[in-house]
Amino acid sequence: MNVRTPDPNPGWLSDEDLFEARGRLPMVYVEAVPVRLDPLGFVNEVGTLLQADADGTMVRSLVSGRVLYRETIRAALLRHMEKDLGPLAFPQLPISPVPFTVAEYFPAPSQTGFTDDRQHAVSLAYIIPVTGECDPRQDALELTWMTPQEVLSEDVQLEFSGGRGALVRQALAFAGVGG
Repeated sequence: MNVRTPDPNPGWLSDEDLFEARGRLPMVYVEAVPVRLDPLGFVNEVGTLLQADADGTMVRSLVSGRVLYRETIRAALLRHMEKDLGPLAFPQLPISPVPFTVAEYFPAPSQTGFTDDRQHAVSLAYIIPVTGECDPRQDALELTWMTPQEVLSEDVQLEFSGGRGALVRQALAFAGVGG
């Protein structure tokens, strides 16, 4: 069962070629932790996507996706923010393309704590403020806005797939939010 939103511009590889490449090369991804800020610029809400995984289990995830051939990091971030949150989300892309961290995903458990059973992936992770109305796409059942304390709670952290709970903790620590 495929739970991903079909990409209207699949880029440079067919599904078969992508499967082959994933078995031979690390793939480059961007990930975004959507946030809402208070008037002073402090994080007061964190957005997580609720999705069903291949087994039908409900999991929390973040905005993420591949960087296409000849696509800039900023363009990939904008494309995935609009694809996952809708065209009226109005993400505020960072001035600099420097991520708050680089996450390394492996198809089996590893020392990084991040897993993606499809591939070895290197993901540039960003905190992206969102100012507009979000309408999650078809692969996400809903976008849930939570306070930093709620998203850092043990129960919510256990709902994240592939180690993304740790990524959210890193993002909030980078933004100066303790947990």
